[in-house]
Amino acid sequence: MNLRKVLLLLLITVSYPTFAQKCNCEDNFYWLKKNFEQNDAGFQYIIDKKGLTEYQNHNILFIKKAKKSKDLNECRNILFDWLLFFRPTHLSLAINKDFITQSSSKTNSESEKKWETLVLNQEELKNNLSSVVQPGFEGIWTSGPYTIGVIRKNKEYIGYILEAKGTKWKQYDVKFKIKENLDQNYSSLYYLGDYSSQKFNEVKLIGNNLLKIGFVSLKRVFPDYLENNPEITNYIESLMTQKPFFKEISDQTVLLRIPSFNYSDKKEIDSILVANKELIISKENLIIDVRNNGGGSDASFQKIIPYLYTNPIRTIGVEYLSTAQNNKRMEDFIADPDWSSEEKKWARKGLEKLNSNIGKFINLEEHIVEEQKLDVVYPNPKNIGIIINESNASTTEEFLLIAKQSKKVKLFGTTTEGVLDISNMYFVDSPCKDLKLGYSLSKSSRIPDMQIDQKGIQPDYYIDKTINDYDWIRFTENILKAN
Repeated sequence: MNLRKVLLLLLITVSYPTFAQKCNCEDNFYWLKKNFEQNDAGFQYIIDKKGLTEYQNHNILFIKKAKKSKDLNECRNILFDWLLFFRPTHLSLAINKDFITQSSSKTNSESEKKWETLVLNQEELKNNLSSVVQPGFEGIWTSGPYTIGVIRKNKEYIGYILEAKGTKWKQYDVKFKIKENLDQNYSSLYYLGDYSSQKFNEVKLIGNNLLKIGFVSLKRVFPDYLENNPEITNYIESLMTQKPFFKEISDQTVLLRIPSFNYSDKKEIDSILVANKELIISKENLIIDVRNNGGGSDASFQKIIPYLYTNPIRTIGVEYLSTAQNNKRMEDFIADPDWSSEEKKWARKGLEKLNSNIGKFINLEEHIVEEQKLDVVYPNPKNIGIIINESNASTTEEFLLIAKQSKKVKLFGTTTEGVLDISNMYFVDSPCKDLKLGYSLSKSSRIPDMQIDQKGIQPDYYIDKTINDYDWIRFTENILKAN
């Protein structure tokens, strides 16, 4: 780090008092600010781009808001908005679930009482829905861990929790509201898993049984409306699945659907590829649908690369910011029983290198740029289409950067989210353990020459809004066949 950056950091970090553990919003602000300045790999990058004056003005505005806040939920929202100065993703700030469970403070009790509810049990809701003939928003829906009832009340549709196992949401909590605007368009206020709110201007019913609210998808489970269009049925299956799957969709084309690259899905992805190898290399076209895949682990897509490969693949590495706090992640890896001896050996070597270079950005690999060469290029599949959208981020974007280097591959869909340059998240509790901060440990050596954050990866074939979501696979196959 050069002298100018050191002086800049000193200017920024000495301008507030030492944190005292009072658990109020002002103290949490000071803790968050100091922790982020010292440990986040993207902090200095943004200060260099936006300037110190803009950052100082940002701090003045938010310390005033923090001083006024007396409610933990409100405080969390204020502090998360402060973080958005740096980037919209690869950072998080959540109310600690354990703190909510254990705390009996007046502030939190009042906050819970304030949350809007709609008390109508599942049987009563079903009775109310028995008179609804036309498929609409009303019904019982599922999305991840949530079972949600939706009724129309006071000229709006209200979605409320019927069941939410494994979450902090309670039965009858209001989860979202849908309002009808002019020209029969709809907008929604949706509450995310941490109770923070997000507004979506796109609300649509696809077929009879799929409701999309922004990036959230819900499948209807009651009433049981028949779906007449098989393309929509297949799309719902693809969109709502939590696991990868493979199918033959025509005599020339096979489809691989991968909803996540989480490390826990690696075995299943690998197993599918091994079991279907002969079928894959017998077909001219392969479609890989990664829509809404927000990332995971690079290890999860390694077995796909041989099917894409045509020429050497170059991968640009990352550098880790070495601090005492950041380097604890390597200690966590070493202690993890799920890590192999080889992986732990890598972590120990990395930890030693990091601890010897506190305050610096360090590359843990042998080279900044790695080049991968394979011995075999499969004749088939000749054409590979990867379907992408705005919810692709992080590891999925890394996969796309690798795949795009193949002469066989084209991307279809819309521009990805753009969340890759600052990455490798780590999570720490605030001193009072009421908040948990997620920030990033590394920055890509691609930047600033090839920035992905807030730009995304563009498709080769843009799929515009006149093409229904459930027709994207067919659209992609038609282009591949034409080639």
